[in-house]
Amino acid sequence: MYPDSRAPITGAQRSGTPLGDLSAFSDPASVAIVGASENQAKWGYWLASGALTGRHRRTVHLVNRRIDSLFGQRSYPSLSQLPDVPELVALCIPSTDIADCVSEALPLGVRGFLGIASDIPNEPQLAASIRAHGARLVGANSLGIFDSSTELQLAWGQFTPGPMAIVSQSGQLGSELAVLGARSGIGVSRFVSIGNQTDVTAAELLSELAEHEPTRIIALYLESFTDGELLFETLRTLRALGKPTLLLTVGASAASSRLARSHTGSLTSALDVVDAACRAAGVLRVSTPSELIDVARSYLAAPSLAGSRIGIIADSGGQAGIAADVASAKGLAVPAFDDAVTAVLEDVLPPGASSSNPVDLAGVGERDLSNYVTVVERLLGSDQIDAALLTGYFGRYGTDNPDLAEHEVDIAKRLAAVAGAAGKPLIVHSMAADATPAETLWAGGVPCFGAVEKALAATSGLAGLNRKARTPVAMSIPDSNPALRTGYWAARELLAGIGVSFPRGFPAATEQRVAELISDIRAPFVLKAGWLEHKSEAGGVAVGIEDRVRLVELFQGMRGRLGDGEYVIEEQETSDSGVEILVGARREAGLGPIIVVGAGGTDAEVHRDVTIELAPVSADTALEMIDRLRCSALLAGWRGRPGVNTAALATLISKVSQLIAARPDIAEIELNPVLVTPHAAVAVDALIVPGGELAPDTVPVGAAARQPEYSRPAHEHNEGIMQ
Repeated sequence: MYPDSRAPITGAQRSGTPLGDLSAFSDPASVAIVGASENQAKWGYWLASGALTGRHRRTVHLVNRRIDSLFGQRSYPSLSQLPDVPELVALCIPSTDIADCVSEALPLGVRGFLGIASDIPNEPQLAASIRAHGARLVGANSLGIFDSSTELQLAWGQFTPGPMAIVSQSGQLGSELAVLGARSGIGVSRFVSIGNQTDVTAAELLSELAEHEPTRIIALYLESFTDGELLFETLRTLRALGKPTLLLTVGASAASSRLARSHTGSLTSALDVVDAACRAAGVLRVSTPSELIDVARSYLAAPSLAGSRIGIIADSGGQAGIAADVASAKGLAVPAFDDAVTAVLEDVLPPGASSSNPVDLAGVGERDLSNYVTVVERLLGSDQIDAALLTGYFGRYGTDNPDLAEHEVDIAKRLAAVAGAAGKPLIVHSMAADATPAETLWAGGVPCFGAVEKALAATSGLAGLNRKARTPVAMSIPDSNPALRTGYWAARELLAGIGVSFPRGFPAATEQRVAELISDIRAPFVLKAGWLEHKSEAGGVAVGIEDRVRLVELFQGMRGRLGDGEYVIEEQETSDSGVEILVGARREAGLGPIIVVGAGGTDAEVHRDVTIELAPVSADTALEMIDRLRCSALLAGWRGRPGVNTAALATLISKVSQLIAARPDIAEIELNPVLVTPHAAVAVDALIVPGGELAPDTVPVGAAARQPEYSRPAHEHNEGIMQ
């Protein structure tokens, strides 16, 4: 049924077209719609009618085996009867007919296929055959594609041209983003519903946006992260080009955690790893489609936000307090102003008004609307904030008192001018966000929202978009790659080789060996069954052993219960001021190596206090990870205890992260606990899991972990409304 994927490559590849060229999906010279229809309930109608809007710049062929004429032009019964070979073929036919259509098209030299149907039989084999013939496939299970600059429209629905590119694994969610954007005045530069990514991936399509001039911001929805490392590297490049990405994804799957053999795996979710990848690449993850549009609209309208410090101006004490609380919850700082700033504000405000932060206008705004401009201008002129929020009644004066309508619009223009001159964002929460003053603010580059939480979510998003991608880390561990061996002592030797500190100790398999070497270390001792991954659960560790006689007795008993193996005897760390920390690393399928830091010890999974970044990380980034832990107060010193050596811990974290990044043959590393004292950071136990057969190159999250989109019922993706 399929062309032989091992056969000599024909068609497009004969002309020298590389497999990486995706121009057939953005600006094809000719398009054929197979399954074209004049029935508006069918996919063939939407793709045919959309394609015909661009027929002044490309040839559009309509193919329908039952009808001779459609939309006033000739329709052909098959691709082989067309007068010329189309560059792109849109497949609007039932899934069971697609293989035969592709078999007809490939020998002709078709370069691209757009697959709409779901549940195509033997879909991976079909995609392999398409690639082998030098062509590519977008989909299957796609809602279609659109490009405003080339007037290519092959999708269900209509699109308003604009600056936002949408790449979406869910066609319907991508369509929702386009609809919400249009309502907010944001049009679409390019739309691609990637569907199953059976061939062309999101990473490939995103890379095409680097040179796509109309695109200024990217909306990305993914349920699985195929080629995740390449994808986020592409997003990093786009960020450097001034084209930031807003990412929507769903849920947090436990699937990858179940594969882990260390505590590290059970303490991390797929969504945690995605967030780490976002931080490394300078990508902002948002929670809902409306939040994405709010942030995108604000980004396109307002000046860039240099930091997260915000000044709040309110004409109500209650609204001021609510705004301050919401701002803090959104990760924004609301700093108290110094005397110089408060003095400048007090010159405008009435006696008794709050001139710190938040600022309560105490009625001065409604006495004279010009005071809004004066206070905002003075506040934005301060070097103590990066943005200002005006929250409350402004924007509604003209609604309630028509005599003020024209004046309020003029004040809105002046507020926009002040913000533009300051080069800082002014965000407004108005009780009349649909009135003319709000429209005037938006037109002047001042985002205006009807709810304070939306205004501050957008502000937080602007701050997130301004955070730079993480600088790649220069590796500082030795280049040697000794072969991996199992067991604790082997892990200890490998980690010690990159600079990780351990207590003094030795391995021993017999009582005689214990007796020979015990004089080299000091009591109290620790005895471990070195080959066990989780020693405490199996009774494979004994601590606080005060003398050699007791050590031999315990060795005999443990060996009698657990059998022969490599046991390890070490000096026990006895510092009363030490804090137990977990340092773990693992290789996440699709997204690469990660480093995990958290509260350690046998209760690590109870506390679930961890931070995650993509590996490798620098010591500075490691310190930031430590600071984000809830238990960081213990490290700084608690109830009279001295602070510990966090610099030594950060160095250890960095080295472990470099090791997992440098050694693809390692699946997991765990040091639990690392005892951090005022003087050092010492690993008390260690586990290294060699890499074996890794999971497929995809990290599933949320819905995708439960059911891939391509397995949805036919009615959801229109299998029932093909030709």
